[in-house]
Formats: sequence, structure tokens, C-alpha cells
Amino acid sequence: EDLVCFRDIRPGAPHHYLVVPVEHMGNCKTLTPEHIPVVKRMMEAGKSVLQRNNFSDLNDIRMGFHWPPFCSISHLHLHVLAPASQLGFLSRLIYRINSYWFIT
Repeated sequence: EDLVCFRDIRPGAPHHYLVVPVEHMGNCKTLTPEHIPVVKRMMEAGKSVLQRNNFSDLNDIRMGFHWPPFCSISHLHLHVLAPASQLGFLSRLIYRINSYWFIT
């Protein structure tokens, strides 16, 4: 009801989805402790979409947010990528775990 999920237009992995809250939220820098339940629901929705698309190894996924100014839109969106082990060189860089530009 409060989240939308769709495929990324430039996928970085065989499964690459964006989970977006319907209510406008700026970006990950605007998150506060009160947003923890929303982020947890976003993560659960991402896992659910992977499972519905026949991907079951939840140990081989990557989820995170691009840190401003490295995000192309100013609406919070969670990247869900799988299998993480199949990310190409460029995708490994763009979606690098807890980097200066991507937080998991």
C-alpha cells in the first residue's frame, strides 16, 4: 500500500529492482530514526520481490541507497540487486558496499 517496486531501467545485476515509498521522502540524508520502520519494510519488500521472481539465495543480494549528490532523483529509493556475486566491474564500483556514494 505504501511502497512501489519496479525494475531499474539500467540494471546492474540480473535482478535489479527499486523499492520506492509512495509518500515523498527526499533522500537517504533526510532519514531520521522515525523512518526505521519504513526502511525495514522497503528491505522486506525487496526480498519478497526477489523471491517472487525465483531468486532464493538471500545471502547473495545487495541493498542500499546512493548518497547525495550521487543519486539521480530526489525521492528515496532502495536498490535491490541479485545475485551480488554476478555484479560486473562497473556495477561493483557503482554499488560498492558502504562507499562514499552508496550506503547499505
